Amino acid sequence: MPTSPALLQTLKARFEANIHRHAGVAWSDVQTKLAGDPAALRSLQKMEATGGEPDVIGQARASGHFLFCDCSPESPVGRRSTCYDAEARLSRKENRPEGSAAEMASTMGIELLTEAQYRELQKLGEFDTKTSSWIQTPADVRALGGALFCDRRYGKVFVYHNGAQSYYAARGFRGALRV
Repeated sequence: MPTSPALLQTLKARFEANIHRHAGVAWSDVQTKLAGDPAALRSLQKMEATGGEPDVIGQARASGHFLFCDCSPESPVGRRSTCYDAEARLSRKENRPEGSAAEMASTMGIELLTEAQYRELQKLGEFDTKTSSWIQTPADVRALGGALFCDRRYGKVFVYHNGAQSYYAARGFRGALRV
């Protein structure tokens, strides 16, 4: 999937419209990093194409990397109705979903958000007020068949558990990308 100048225009417009997400970061610095990283541009194109509305939400002081995250108001529409991972998807005997959050994220070159990243994102706006998003699940929870997801309800961020093989039309996943 080739990237286009339209993607950079979209990212720049979103960046400028949401300065509160990345105070002190200059678009020219982000654009310079993107120009040197074609793989990141491909991942951002996939994030955009699936409804993620990626935007910069921070910069690592030590490495200088920018962190992009899906900032769509609800879980990205093109990434919903997925169970947690391949093992969960393959364990379903009936009504197997087409994909899983972990498989899609890997194919896109992004990572599922951690609980900490999800909570940081929620400080920048109100996300997933009608949907929910799978998050990275600790190995001990996953080993027992479970997986974690989050949403925002009643002005609070909640973390829940479910069987990893479950999937719902309103549950997808948000991704993070370091550039």
